[in-house]
Amino acid sequence: MQTAVQKLVIAGGGTAGWMAAALLKKVFADTLVIELVESEDIGIIGVGEATIPPIQIFNQYLGLDEKEFLRETKATIKLAIKFENWRVQGESYYHTFGAPGATMGVTNFQHYWLRGKELGLAESLWDFDLNYLCCEQGKFNKIKTPNPVYDMPYAYHFDSALYGKYLRKLAEQAGVVRTEGLIEHVRQNPETGFVQALQLKDGREIAGDLFIDCTGLRGLLIRKTLGVPYEHWDHYLPANSALAVPTERFEQTLPYTRSIAHSAGWQWRIPLTHRNGNGIVYSSNYLSDDQAYQTLMNNLDSKALAEPKKISFETGRTTEQWHKNVVAVGLASGFLEPLESTSIHLIQSAIVRLMKMFPNRGISEAQVKAYNAESKDEFETIRDFIILHYHVNQRDDSDFWRDMRQMAIPHRLEQKLALFKETAAIFNDANDIFRDSSWLQVMLGQGIVPTDYHAAARSYPKELLLDMMQNIRKAKQQPLQKLTGHDEFLDLYTRA
Repeated sequence: MQTAVQKLVIAGGGTAGWMAAALLKKVFADTLVIELVESEDIGIIGVGEATIPPIQIFNQYLGLDEKEFLRETKATIKLAIKFENWRVQGESYYHTFGAPGATMGVTNFQHYWLRGKELGLAESLWDFDLNYLCCEQGKFNKIKTPNPVYDMPYAYHFDSALYGKYLRKLAEQAGVVRTEGLIEHVRQNPETGFVQALQLKDGREIAGDLFIDCTGLRGLLIRKTLGVPYEHWDHYLPANSALAVPTERFEQTLPYTRSIAHSAGWQWRIPLTHRNGNGIVYSSNYLSDDQAYQTLMNNLDSKALAEPKKISFETGRTTEQWHKNVVAVGLASGFLEPLESTSIHLIQSAIVRLMKMFPNRGISEAQVKAYNAESKDEFETIRDFIILHYHVNQRDDSDFWRDMRQMAIPHRLEQKLALFKETAAIFNDANDIFRDSSWLQVMLGQGIVPTDYHAAARSYPKELLLDMMQNIRKAKQQPLQKLTGHDEFLDLYTRA
């Protein structure tokens, strides 16, 4: 449709709506009119409290002051996720944002580490990871050095409802128009099917050229109005329910998320400065709501501040996340359980993708196809990474874990696992947000031990290789004595 896009209408607020409004207004300023329609009568899910490091890029582009952001959203630092009971009960491992080790030669660090283990090296892979070392000691600070050995990538835990309010304030100051109202009907062009306006319950009509659907799991525009099908992935990821409950904060704030596997799902624990976020993700085919409730409430580390809130969902994706003149962002575009904290990132990447492919002079079919192809790849690679955690388990205490171990998995994941098992190599997919170090930590953490490694690791004499490994380990440990505790950092940093 070759019509210049002069007005953008966002249906729905929350984190997705206000992230879209804030970024697109920042980019297009007065050249694009942006109006966001939301209703205070419609609640938001608001459990997306953990993020991954690219959120820093988003915040920086918006010009957010990190100290103010941390205060406004009650945020803490996130260095990793600790997975407990996932391979077997009583065992744990970390998926950190860091890359273990250092550059040593022509191939990745894990090959030299595997060779070292063969030669008697006692240390685990994580002993060479600064993020892990800080998690274990509850420490954090910004390390100002160009030396990549001391890189310590981080993200945040924050209150997503407060983040949405914070972005709303900034977006409205920048000129985004907010309209309060319930959407009762969506008016379409009778010939093209393009959305022309949102009709509100009180009779008002909000017209636009391009629409972003941020109506959550309802998918009011993309699914209910335009009829775009939904691809279900419950055969890979059978969890379809969650219970979420806030609890009192701990005295010591951990710089990582905890993911604790139970008999038919897993529990999250997310530390904020004013409370903790808790919840359980489970499959109703294996666990009743009452059983899930008891599991969650019996495994809280602090006093509950409310009754748990039930969330039902369908794992999968909207097959076309851009259809006609509607782009689905957030839960309207699909749902992947929050095991690896990707919900907010998927909002971010969808908005950035739209920004890059924005239909300035009209919607191009080539743009739409490219957008949808990239979205599909991103969703599928995240899906495969989540499946990995479930599929590669050695638990034998419930039908759930046995079934997850025996299920058929996507071909791409099957190839990735086979390559790592046989050669310790990891190949990247272009739109996979998780890079080598992430796949490495989860595959090793879940008990996959490669049977071989790169030939280059054999080029070092035994003593030289072991000395190099110990020097890297010592370098990783060097900053620890100078780093403050996580709580002390937050207090000093946000006070300024």
